[in-house]
Amino acid sequence: MQHSLVTGASRGIGRAIAVALSERGDRVAVHYGSDQDAARQTLDLLHGEGHMLVDGDLSDPAIAQRAVDEVLASFGRIDVLVNNAAIAPSPETSHAIDAADYATWNHVWERMLDIDLRAPANMTFLVARSLMDRGLPGAIVNVGSRGAFRGEPEFPAYGAAKAGLHAMGQSLAVALAPHGIAVTSVAPGFVGTDRQQQKLAGPQGDGIRDQSPFGRVATPEEVADAVVYLSSPRSQWASGAILDLNGASHLRS
Repeated sequence: MQHSLVTGASRGIGRAIAVALSERGDRVAVHYGSDQDAARQTLDLLHGEGHMLVDGDLSDPAIAQRAVDEVLASFGRIDVLVNNAAIAPSPETSHAIDAADYATWNHVWERMLDIDLRAPANMTFLVARSLMDRGLPGAIVNVGSRGAFRGEPEFPAYGAAKAGLHAMGQSLAVALAPHGIAVTSVAPGFVGTDRQQQKLAGPQGDGIRDQSPFGRVATPEEVADAVVYLSSPRSQWASGAILDLNGASHLRS
């Protein structure tokens, strides 16, 4: 049995990943930022027993340390870390350079880099060091974005943070391989989470679906399936990979 920690697992992609890992037989720590009710709903959906909740704003290094310590105290080890927690693009976080004022620009950049890049870096450090101290192999999977490659003109901090997350994963894949720890990333395109249903049902919906030649968007479960594979001991040779999950809506050369 593997012991997994999924950050940002109260809903959406994180919830789907937590459920899929529990279906595999993992004990899962469900991290959430502030919505305890939603996190408990995720916990109720998990298969098997022995799962747990852990909370906190992971942009605070002390809270990240506390979260990892709580999971280690309960599980004894963390075999799999999924860095999913992030501030996603939304009307509230839009900061296009030709529209945002300087104060908004700085605030959004600081917050997105803290949550979407620095927090995963700290969580990776803490979990990797816990594995190294115990002489155990493991897997770290980062949930990045197609936006790291095609650009995010209305959300440049998001695109930059996700590009940094991919680059960090590749650097640490090399550094952690001698310790038996694999590091990979997934780069989803548009995913039809609950929060996106209103947009998909509105006038933008057809255009979003038409981004892919399949004429649809991804489901959270499709992202979760990829994470299940990449977090398996059988996928160690994929370490360093960035797996595109965008339905051929953006092709990298």
